[in-house]
Amino acid sequence: MASTEKTDPKHPAHLHGATPRTADHVAIIMDGNGRWATNRGWPRLVGHRKGAERVKEIVRCAPDLGIRWLTVYAFSTENWKRSTEEVLGLMSIFARYIEREADRLAAEGVRMRFIGDRSRLDAKLQRLMTGIEARTANLTRLNFTVAINYGGRDEVARAVREIAEDVAAGRLAAAAVTDALISSRLDTGDLPDPDLVIRTSGETRTSNFLLWQTAYAEYEFTQTLWPDFSPDELAQIVARFGNRERRFGGVVAG
Repeated sequence: MASTEKTDPKHPAHLHGATPRTADHVAIIMDGNGRWATNRGWPRLVGHRKGAERVKEIVRCAPDLGIRWLTVYAFSTENWKRSTEEVLGLMSIFARYIEREADRLAAEGVRMRFIGDRSRLDAKLQRLMTGIEARTANLTRLNFTVAINYGGRDEVARAVREIAEDVAAGRLAAAAVTDALISSRLDTGDLPDPDLVIRTSGETRTSNFLLWQTAYAEYEFTQTLWPDFSPDELAQIVARFGNRERRFGGVVAG
């Protein structure tokens, strides 16, 4: 069977026949905050606050592990179904994180950006997001992306609608709609696709996270709840990734 792997510049390993030995782009589904707190008899928001502290540690250690892009799943399009108290609490945690971490992220050379549909978010949170994106836009030590009000299907649907409008208006020929074009219209259009996706808490679902971008990503599922996910465990997972054989639909010559 022929490989369906993309052949655009976002996939240099495939183009040059090389097997990446480092996880340049790691994406994390940060799961288990609520359970971590509930297991201790505490409110779920305590777990989310602890989870935010864990994010700080992972961002700080990522560059030393060879990670150049780090993307985390903070709030999905489905998370609005949670209680009003929890949703409002999460939004407050996001705002506080941006306000309190802005100086440190800038000082450590971390570029921060956000993906997802911002239209439903509080105006203050949107301003904070835009502000820190502008402030860190030229930093390169680590590209840190946070998915808020994000869903993979929603992202693809938004991109397809935009492309359809261009075709209908005559700005784009239907024959020009390729997988590379679709990639460029996604929220992650200027990011490389993830090499490695990690999900914490023992769940083994992708949960609508980067559906298009992870077509050839490696996955690792850990039983550890996110507030307990340590830099040491991340280092172990990244080391295991380095020993994986990535063929991208091809066959390694023997």
